[in-house]
This record gives sequence, structure tokens and C-alpha cells, in this order.
Amino acid sequence: MKLSELAVGASAVVREVPKTGVGFVRLREMGLLAGTRVTLIRTAPMGDPLEYKLRGYHLSLRRTEAEQILVEAAS
Repeated sequence: MKLSELAVGASAVVREVPKTGVGFVRLREMGLLAGTRVTLIRTAPMGDPLEYKLRGYHLSLRRTEAEQILVEAAS
């Protein structure tokens, strides 16, 4: 499923991050890698951006960016 489809409070494990694009290179440098556990903390009132918690910090992503990151539900 896509990272953008995660429910508030739910966790998932990143399976695939796009390999091209300057923004995605930066996200990988910040630790958004395959195998990373992420939790959706909240969404903005209009639904964009989305705030995630990963590796001990909070990261805000545009919904269009989150739609390109594939995850699987964490157990």
C-alpha cells in the first residue's frame, strides 16, 4: 500500500522509495529507507501535509510524495 493511505496512529514498514528525484534522494539521506518503521502522527486540516514519526524525529511530507512510497502494515 502507499504511505499516504496509512491511518492516523497506524504504523508501517517502508518497502520501496523512488530512486530518482532530488526530493527522494534527500528523504533517503534523512533515513527514509526500506525497512524503516513509520507512524502517521497527524494530517493537516486540509489533508496536506502529513506528519510521520520515524527514527526518533517527525517528518512532514506532501501527500503527492507519500503516494510514491510503498509500505506494508507493521505487526
